Amino acid sequence: MKAVEVHNLDDPQLIEFVDRSRQELFNLRFQHATGQLENTGAMKGAKRDLARGLTIARQRGLDVEAELRKQRDD
Repeated sequence: MKAVEVHNLDDPQLIEFVDRSRQELFNLRFQHATGQLENTGAMKGAKRDLARGLTIARQRGLDVEAELRKQRDD
């Protein structure tokens, strides 16, 4: 996802984007470890997406971890 698109996300959408990015990166790492991942470049893109989302969340003053815990508790 492009930086402009991430900047245009609302706060709840940004939290969801970070959560999905983490899950995607975890799945890619797992596939890489088991030898099932063919496109290792996807890991680089997933890392960048996660970093981009976390950076924008920090700029907005959002506590991503607290928001995700709150969502999971509900």
